Amino acid sequence: MTGDLFADHAEPYRAPQPIAPGAAILRGFALPEAERLMQGISAVITAAPLRHLVTPGGQTMSVAMSNCGPLGWTSDRHGYRYTDRDPVSSQPWPAMPDGFLALAQRAAQEAGFADFAPNACLINRYQTGARMGLHQDRDEGGPAGDFTPPIVSISLGLPAVFLFGGGQRNNATTRWPLAHGDVVVWGGPARLAFHGVAPLKEGRHPQLGAQRMNLTFRCVQRAH
Repeated sequence: MTGDLFADHAEPYRAPQPIAPGAAILRGFALPEAERLMQGISAVITAAPLRHLVTPGGQTMSVAMSNCGPLGWTSDRHGYRYTDRDPVSSQPWPAMPDGFLALAQRAAQEAGFADFAPNACLINRYQTGARMGLHQDRDEGGPAGDFTPPIVSISLGLPAVFLFGGGQRNNATTRWPLAHGDVVVWGGPARLAFHGVAPLKEGRHPQLGAQRMNLTFRCVQRAH
C-alpha cells in the first residue's frame, strides 16, 4: 500500500465503496463533523476515562476504551457484556454528545440500512502497536439473537488497516486502509463477519497526534 492511500481525504464524500455484501466504506463521510466528534470524545473521556480492559482469559487489551450512550460495552474476567453504568465509577455512562447519533444514522442510511437506532457507542483509542484481533460482534443480539441492526464505525486520527473476513474465523480476510473521517458500515449478510484492526503504525496526525480514535455504534437488544 502506498502513502497516498493513508492520506486524509482531499475530496468530499462521493458514494459507498462496497467491501462485501452488506458492508461498505463511506470514505470521508465524517470529515465535516470531525471537529465536533473530537470535542464530544474529549467530553466523554473526561467523565468516563479511557481504560485498558481485561479479557475473560486474563489478557489486557492493547486498545483503551470508554463508552457513551444508554449502554456501554465492557470486559473482565467474568466475561463480555453491556452495562448501563461505568463499572469503575458506578455512574451511568455519559450521554452521546450532540451530533453523534445523527451522524451514525445518516451513515447507516447511506449504506442502505434505514431506521438505525443505536443505544451504545464504544470509544476506542489506538496508539502505536495497538491492534484488534479478529472477532465477531455478538454481544448485541440479546436473548433472541437479533442481529438485524447494522454496525457503524467511524475512524479519526492516524490511518489504520481494517481487516474484514467472513462468518468463520478461518475465512480469508481482506485489508482496507481507513483514513481520518472514514466510516465503515456492515449489516445484513455481513453483520456477523469476523473483523479486526492491524497493529497501528507509528505516526502523527495533525489534529489527534500519535493516536487513532474509533467510534463504534451498535444497537443492543435487551430482554423485556
